[in-house]
Amino acid sequence: MKKSESIGKWKIILMFSATIVVTFLLGLLAASIVERRSEKNFVYKPKVQLTENEPRNEVWGLNYPLEYQSYIQTADTSFRSKHGGSATHDMLSENPSMVILWAGYAFSKDYKQGRGHYYAIDDIRNTLRTGAPMGPEEGPQPSTCWSCKSPDVPRMMAKEGVDNFYKGKWARLGAEVVNPIGCADCHDPESMSLRITRPALIEAYQRMGKDIKLATHQEMRSLVCAQCHVEYYFSSFNGKEKYLTFPWDNGFSVEAIEEYYDKLEFSDWTHQLSKAPMLKAQHPDFELYSMGVHGDRGVSCADCHMPYRSEGGQKFTDHHIQSPLNNVANSCQVCHREEAGKLISNVIERQDKISEARAILEQELVKAHIEAGMAWEKGAKEGDMKDILVDIRHAQWRWDYSAASHGASFHAPVETQRIIAKGLEKAVSARVKLVRLLARLGQVDEIKYPDISTKEKAQKYIGIDLKELNEQKAKFKEVVIPQWVKQSKSRESEWKVTYL
Repeated sequence: MKKSESIGKWKIILMFSATIVVTFLLGLLAASIVERRSEKNFVYKPKVQLTENEPRNEVWGLNYPLEYQSYIQTADTSFRSKHGGSATHDMLSENPSMVILWAGYAFSKDYKQGRGHYYAIDDIRNTLRTGAPMGPEEGPQPSTCWSCKSPDVPRMMAKEGVDNFYKGKWARLGAEVVNPIGCADCHDPESMSLRITRPALIEAYQRMGKDIKLATHQEMRSLVCAQCHVEYYFSSFNGKEKYLTFPWDNGFSVEAIEEYYDKLEFSDWTHQLSKAPMLKAQHPDFELYSMGVHGDRGVSCADCHMPYRSEGGQKFTDHHIQSPLNNVANSCQVCHREEAGKLISNVIERQDKISEARAILEQELVKAHIEAGMAWEKGAKEGDMKDILVDIRHAQWRWDYSAASHGASFHAPVETQRIIAKGLEKAVSARVKLVRLLARLGQVDEIKYPDISTKEKAQKYIGIDLKELNEQKAKFKEVVIPQWVKQSKSRESEWKVTYL
């Protein structure tokens, strides 16, 4: 074949290939234009009239079927990553040290990985931490514990008043708070704009001198989550009982919140072994997110956990709230161009390192509690123990702050490692002081620590017998919950839905 003929052949091949590429790109452009035009031409036609405090997610779903269909996918609990996911699992069985760290507190009885929003009501009913109440004024927890579990909460707050909603025992609202976390928690029924329905967040902003009404839409895509995914406590002041309060007056940092609690001399419980006045971190997700790179760059919670989707010519927010690791293409890869496997391995690497450091702090704290308990037994005085108990309190606060915020190792890995390091420093300080004190009290032999290698052994060591409580809980499920369901269904049948 002549050289000129060979060159001509390659020109034809290149032109043909270029034509295919151009045609493909034009096709993508045309499809995008058609899709955008479909979105523009879409006319929203509501089917029902949504009332101000309509708590039923399925009723909202009549007007917003795409959002609702994605929301009910939170019922799927099949995804589990190395350090999280939507599947429930017994955290005390996986880490028996927690039983000792929470000795004397309800978390030492039962602590499970939470499932999705779809199960919010089921999970709070079934946990042993809420006890087994047989009547409306029984059970260990206050009605404040319902605050983040349901769109029935703003309905009941409007009906009873905020102060009265918080009063009384948890069981009194069992037949009223029945719909799991959903639409009315975050959306205005008329405009569908994002709104804050929990007064604790608004009040916290006011005490910081901020007006939450000035928040942008992008900020609101995180603030609606901050109604619940935060550190909080139940305060009692000015005649108010068990009032839900966010301790942000001094800032979001672990030190700022600790200072707030120390000034009030507040404690969640007194530790059974060490007698230290303890703090229990709830889930300071928003606080730690705010200290991470994504928070600093203005990336919202919804950008990662509820990314946008397009379906049938409509663009909407995916309400299948889940780990971004189960939806990398629509969450992470919108900004990051690395392949999915690389992004996931980066996250797990950070989680592994932080979990390793946190485990070291856990073991130091377990030994500190046991050693402090031994010091009391040998005759230690309050003056001997004062500084030691402060160290234990502050060390475990840092451990819990990093552990209770389940996304901390992703949201703010640098800050989380700093918190753990400071916690380790305080735990070691407590143990050094305890060694000296125990020696002065006559403890010269090597300390023998108990076998707490399983949840059952750890619970037996601190005197927990779950047999009776489990029997009570079984009766509660058989008798009380069916009554609640029957009462709620009877009331719900009276609610009317106005079709348009």
